[in-house]
Amino acid sequence: MTDELTQLARRFPTDFIWGSATASYQIEGAWNEDGKGESIWDRFAHTPGKILNGDTGDTACDHFHRWREDVALMRELGLQAYRFSISWPRILPQGRGQVNRAGLDFYERLVDALLEAGIMPFVTLYHWDLPQALQDAGGWPNRDTTEAFVEYTGHVTRLLGDRVRFWATFNEPFCSAWLGYWEGVHAPGHQDLDEMLAAGHHLLLAHGLALPVIRENVKQAQAGIVLNLTPQYPASESEADRLAARERDGQINRWYLDPLSGRGYPQDMVSAYARPMDFVHAGDMEIIARPVDFLGINHYTRAVVRSQAVDESQNLPAAVFPGPEYTDMGWEVYPPGLYDLLIRLQREYDFPSLYITENGAAFADVVSADGSVHDMQRIDYLRRYLAAAADALQAGVPLRGYFVWSFLDNFEWAFGYSKRFGIVHVDFETLVRRPKDSALWYRDLIRIHQTVQSPGDQGLTSPLWR
Repeated sequence: MTDELTQLARRFPTDFIWGSATASYQIEGAWNEDGKGESIWDRFAHTPGKILNGDTGDTACDHFHRWREDVALMRELGLQAYRFSISWPRILPQGRGQVNRAGLDFYERLVDALLEAGIMPFVTLYHWDLPQALQDAGGWPNRDTTEAFVEYTGHVTRLLGDRVRFWATFNEPFCSAWLGYWEGVHAPGHQDLDEMLAAGHHLLLAHGLALPVIRENVKQAQAGIVLNLTPQYPASESEADRLAARERDGQINRWYLDPLSGRGYPQDMVSAYARPMDFVHAGDMEIIARPVDFLGINHYTRAVVRSQAVDESQNLPAAVFPGPEYTDMGWEVYPPGLYDLLIRLQREYDFPSLYITENGAAFADVVSADGSVHDMQRIDYLRRYLAAAADALQAGVPLRGYFVWSFLDNFEWAFGYSKRFGIVHVDFETLVRRPKDSALWYRDLIRIHQTVQSPGDQGLTSPLWR
């Protein structure tokens, strides 16, 4: 195992950043403490029938009270960076106006503790928990919400800008818009195509509006955005399958990548949606396309797309099939998809730096009789995906860091507490933390990497992910 870890570690440059990630609503708990306002996820989770088993994030991992313990554990595992999100309603209970100083104090204490532990804070300003007061005023389909986000960004960056260099405006705007306003499986639970399109636009617009605020308040700021990107592979070479995969790629990937890169919304998708785009005002697309310092990539799996537009008898036989390995989320384990995605971003887009801001796997972990969690499937997943990332680095992709999702088992949105992504096991009854074998594996990888002095060893060939 040590030889294998050494081989893998030597494929990453010496300044590569190793971290882990969480999100505020998924771990903090304390949903109504210290002046925090209600979020759309508080409202959604308390609505009967929305979350599996009736779970809520009221307590979650109780990170709000146990953050010292969690930072100490991060330090023991050797994490170099910690990506976390800030709860907007903890700062501005009504979304705008009166600041809740106790909320700011919480994040200031957390950042100071991270820095004292030698861990770089990597802040996400929005990971889905919009203040309910803003949703009551129209939410993301309402253009005024972009101004509220800029106000919120100003408060947080003025407080922490002297200590936090890395800032992501949004996490996965596709999910906020599509799952929240079209499919309705995420907060606020709406199902309206026009709302979805307007929400997606205003999320991107708020990102662009916030960038100069971040740069004004943060010296040497590294500011960007995080997208969930899933490669779409046609099931055959038929025109029908290729068009279906292209459309799905447009919905998930290009609808956000293209405007951020100054190309506007992809015209094939504008035609496919065939809806009024009157929420796009003059100058919006230039604001959205303001240069970023990095793109964060959340990636877990791929999709194999079969056309529903033609009868099976009229289509070519499927030639591409999902593999035999799946996570507990029902997602295919396919490491080449990460390589293909990174190469595509380098080839088709021009982001100066890339970070894998989420990558990981949910499995049905159990605590063994020896008190350990022997999650070998997760270790294998991480090993193979990291090898794919190393191959992309070797091909010239400007990949700067990797954040495993997630640090803790947590509230997994509509799935409640039924899915465990963490490298640290959490007993949701006692809230006891227990590093899994994957956490120890990741710790050893980081330690070995820190001893590597020759980045030139990246040229080693690795078959581990194939």
